[in-house]
Amino acid sequence: MSDTTLEKPSVLHSTGRGSRRARPQSLGFVARHAWWLVAFGVVAISLLIVVTAGARPGYDPYGWLGWGYQTLHGSLNLGGAPSWKPFTYVFTVPYALFGHYELWLWMVTAVAISLSGGIFGGRIAYRVVAQDGERPWAAWVAAVFAGVSVLAIQAYFHYLLSDQSDPMLVSVCLAAIDCYLGRRLAWAWWLGVLAGLGRPEVWPFIVAYGIWLLIKRPNMRWMIVLAALITLFFWFGVPTITNGKPDVAGQLALKSPRELHGNKIAGTIDRFTALDYLGIELAALAAVALAFLRRNVTVLALAGMTVAWVLIEIAFVLHGFPGVPRYLFEPAGLTGVLAGIAVGWLLRDLSRLHPRIPGWAGIPVAAVLVALTIGHVVRVATVEHKDLISQHARTTEIDKLAAAIHALGGPKRILACGAPILNVEYVSIMGWYLHMNTGNIGYRPLVQLLDPGPMVLFSSFPNGWSITPYHVTSSACAHLQSFFVPTRRHPQGVLVPKFGTPVPAIPGS
Repeated sequence: MSDTTLEKPSVLHSTGRGSRRARPQSLGFVARHAWWLVAFGVVAISLLIVVTAGARPGYDPYGWLGWGYQTLHGSLNLGGAPSWKPFTYVFTVPYALFGHYELWLWMVTAVAISLSGGIFGGRIAYRVVAQDGERPWAAWVAAVFAGVSVLAIQAYFHYLLSDQSDPMLVSVCLAAIDCYLGRRLAWAWWLGVLAGLGRPEVWPFIVAYGIWLLIKRPNMRWMIVLAALITLFFWFGVPTITNGKPDVAGQLALKSPRELHGNKIAGTIDRFTALDYLGIELAALAAVALAFLRRNVTVLALAGMTVAWVLIEIAFVLHGFPGVPRYLFEPAGLTGVLAGIAVGWLLRDLSRLHPRIPGWAGIPVAAVLVALTIGHVVRVATVEHKDLISQHARTTEIDKLAAAIHALGGPKRILACGAPILNVEYVSIMGWYLHMNTGNIGYRPLVQLLDPGPMVLFSSFPNGWSITPYHVTSSACAHLQSFFVPTRRHPQGVLVPKFGTPVPAIPGS
């Protein structure tokens, strides 16, 4: 007998959403609003993480925040900015309405959506394992294992704490799959479209799903047409309007210094397999083998999607795109879900596969996989803790830069004296604080300072920032010749003129 979870619901509304069973009136508030409470809890935990972790976004997110500000002021130009991702633009434009709070809104959103990947991965595993209703505790173990496996993807928490979009897209993809399995077809469609605004690897899956909907759900055709128009406008229309380059994202990707050299196929596969622990990958393979024996279409489909994503990424890499490991987070997340399903199935009665197999035979195997994964999670946590220490130092530098800009009189006073220049790692941050397009910030000091135009060089050092104007004749800009450093009276930092006032020594010099 097949135990596929893709059976048809008895009733479907026009949106493709299955009719809900009538709930007893006696259910308590918590039971009736369980998932709303979970969502609230995730947001609350995310806010706590953002406040206590003391990290700041990476290079790209500051550029995305700048997109929101520049869009509201009609000055957006994507030239030289981070690679164009409409997914992030959907959030940063409305968030820009809240001024400097845009930064905090984005950080909480990025962390919350990224954390939800573990929840949606667990829900998928639970749906599959709990189908037969046997040993319901096994389904809960599968859900926990799958959720932890998703969050334990190599460097997942690094990108989560730096507020990148890659772990967010894992969550959105898993949410789309979960909605499809729950027969919320319209939700699955729009979540897939949203994911497609972040990674073009999603497009083949969306096209296939769209064709299926056209055939099976004619009443949803308007959604498909609207989604196609939205995708085309955001991916190609916005870049065309802002700087006349419809394929600006592809052009930047082709110039990436992180492009694979050597065997691109083997290199892409190596990058993928390095994202998950070997025990998780073996468990995922076990899930596929058990799915063949059980004739479980859902699990085989999930495995097929995993392989298909890797193959699509290989095609992109062969075309010249970088294929960095974070572009493979989504299939790595699906691998974790498959591993959770395997653990759940092993904990259930394996005698269903063959009468000679004892029903308890899978329990020790599942216990070994769980034990090995716990060790992996501990190692991942140790690495992320060390990374967080370096992130604290970076946050201190960013905070000092923001304070220095304020102490110098703000963006207008600085820009009136010359074009800002600093090391490339701080370019998008400077663009955010000066309300400039990232492409207009100088990032090659040794070359650009040879030009005759007025410029203001910002240089970071362990104790603060050095500000030096070049080719500036106005006496109104003399105050820029300074250091921003902490002193005994001003531990948070204060401007100290470079000439006439002693500068505190740099620790360790």
